[in-house]
Amino acid sequence: MAIDPQFHENREQVDEHKGHVVWGPVDEPEELGIHGTHVAVDFDLCIADGACLEDCPVDVFEWVETPGHPESEEKADPTHEAQCIDCMLCVDVCPVDAIDVDAGRTA
Repeated sequence: MAIDPQFHENREQVDEHKGHVVWGPVDEPEELGIHGTHVAVDFDLCIADGACLEDCPVDVFEWVETPGHPESEEKADPTHEAQCIDCMLCVDVCPVDAIDVDAGRTA
């Protein structure tokens, strides 16, 4: 299952984290929602393989600890999504399709 590209229409904004929006539902530690808007990462799909962190030319992502989450205990957080240049490398390399980038989508 891939990230819902219409999450911003299908989910509610429930929080902010390190300068970006979190879209629910969130029920920690099992459900962590989608982090970011322009660069969105579905924390419930992310398996923390690190490909997006390695390939991003402008360092959009940072590791964040997510203890107790069933997929992985750390996630690629789009902490610097404002730096995104829409190259789509992160989308292309994510093995579980947990990332969506849309320049027209803003918080």
